[in-house]
Amino acid sequence: MKFVLFLCGLTLAAASQQWEDFKMTHGKSYTNAKEDLYRKAIFESNFKYIEEHNERFRKGEVTFSVAINQFADMTTEEFTAQMTGLDQVTTEGMEMANLPEVERADTIDWRDLGAVSEVKDQGSCGSCWSFSATGTTEGAYFLKTGKLLSLSEQQLVDCSTENMGCNGGVVQWALRYIKSAGGVTTESSYPYEEVQKRCRFDASSAVATITGYRSIPYGNEKTQADAVHDKGPVSVCVDAGHMSFQFYSSGVYYEPKCKSDAVNHAVLAVGYGTEGGSDYWTIKNSWGASWGDAGYIKLARNKNNHCGVATQSCYAIA
Repeated sequence: MKFVLFLCGLTLAAASQQWEDFKMTHGKSYTNAKEDLYRKAIFESNFKYIEEHNERFRKGEVTFSVAINQFADMTTEEFTAQMTGLDQVTTEGMEMANLPEVERADTIDWRDLGAVSEVKDQGSCGSCWSFSATGTTEGAYFLKTGKLLSLSEQQLVDCSTENMGCNGGVVQWALRYIKSAGGVTTESSYPYEEVQKRCRFDASSAVATITGYRSIPYGNEKTQADAVHDKGPVSVCVDAGHMSFQFYSSGVYYEPKCKSDAVNHAVLAVGYGTEGGSDYWTIKNSWGASWGDAGYIKLARNKNNHCGVATQSCYAIA
């Protein structure tokens, strides 16, 4: 892969300053000068892409903006390998959502209703599946009790043996584990460590239990919206392996290269709405609040299952 060393419209001194600012902002350091130069070349190539994309955004040619973030020294291939972690499965044979046909609100945001915990950060561990699982469980527990708890991803990483810890997993399997284990404990009781360790969960420490889960029929965004409205935050999976997703900043995300049958990252749909005539899902990510719009992305809705947003979805039932 070749990288652009000199950016159009940007002097070498300015580019170097951008690089130094990036390293300082995100606490980046490298093993030697060669690695520093290599990462700088990647950064400059990414910076050029961001400038060009945002010029298209200013002209109204695309519906979202992008920005430098903590991943700007990574290629998209490196980023996808490190920051995703979903295993694809078929939902065939799983119990499916079957919700009544009633009139529902055109927009909902469970953050405003108190059902969503703070944005978390999976770090370099491929444990997105665990964050998506705790997110829908937190929502289900809130709907049942009126209390919001931040639940432990580390318990799932260590103890959900159907999954592979930092090497990927499936949200439905994590929810099945929570039910069979007698529940899940709090984040503070079993804090996240960004690495798989020995299971240390004691059932007596469980604070939230579930009776099961329901999956969304493949590609059915209508049922998925009904579920978000009625059942709270829903675990959804997306194709996040694109530079535009890596650097998303604001607006309604629509990426023509996205695939509906290549989901690789589990996230959490906490609401839906419409902006500038474009329907969207409000999605909570697990890459920290410095990514995206304070840790969130608005992803195109009712666009033929865009990025696979309704390909492998489910919600917990408390």
